[in-house]
Amino acid sequence: MRKLFYAIPFMSLLSSCGNSDGDYEVSGVFEATEVMVSAQAAGEIMDFNADEGLDVKSGQMLGYIDTIQLYLQKKQLEANLKSAESRVYDVAKQTASIRQQILTQKKEQKRFQNLVDANAGNRKQLDDITENILLLEKQLAAQEETLTNGNNMAKAEINAISAQIALTDDRIKKSIITSPIEGTVMVKYAETGELAVQGRTLFKVADINNIYLRAYITASQITSLKIGQKVKVYADQGESGRKEYEGTVSWISDKAEFTPKTIQTRDERANLVYAVKVMVTNDGYIKRGMYGEVSF
Repeated sequence: MRKLFYAIPFMSLLSSCGNSDGDYEVSGVFEATEVMVSAQAAGEIMDFNADEGLDVKSGQMLGYIDTIQLYLQKKQLEANLKSAESRVYDVAKQTASIRQQILTQKKEQKRFQNLVDANAGNRKQLDDITENILLLEKQLAAQEETLTNGNNMAKAEINAISAQIALTDDRIKKSIITSPIEGTVMVKYAETGELAVQGRTLFKVADINNIYLRAYITASQITSLKIGQKVKVYADQGESGRKEYEGTVSWISDKAEFTPKTIQTRDERANLVYAVKVMVTNDGYIKRGMYGEVSF
């Protein structure tokens, strides 16, 4: 589940400047995209290394939930799969003998036909050979049908078992605890040895490398902004002053709203404003909840 974390209430300077020399237009607070990572499987947490403050990569394994039962289930399914595969027959090989008999009888039929045509053979023997050929061909057709039906049933069972194995593999995969994004572990909610259930939150990770400044601008100011526009962002550095960054306008609300109640004066709270987000590449000095300004 994704959400945008708001570290402290936002404030906006809705006047045309933020200080006496008019360098800054609006101000707000830096926020980061956070992901609440939940368990996708149930069982005992066998290992879980997601300490708070740990930098993680996307897809990095941080622990796993007990998979013994799933492993044993997979081994049983694999044994069933081999049994089903052994019941698939090569129709050509299984019918090779009767096909050879038919071929031999047809040669005899041709030989006796030549003798009968020359009045040197027995018509009764020729008729017997012809009837034997018809009988063998019926036996061949019946055997091929039986083998084909048996193979179809075995293949259907193989497909069903293969699907169960794939499902078990997916459950085993979901028992591995990973980070869905690159970022920093903010909060750890579970420990090794605890019981995990599907949907239980295990930890929270935030992408603090790409951080946002949310601010509010008036209707007259919104005409000066567009998506993708480069702007100057200033992060509060305490007593050392402010540090300048290059920011990009990534989102502008299409709906006006009343100024948040954190604005101090009643007149300002009565104004309609638009929320904007400015993306900034963090060099490590910007922290969530820090106060900043944007100039455009």
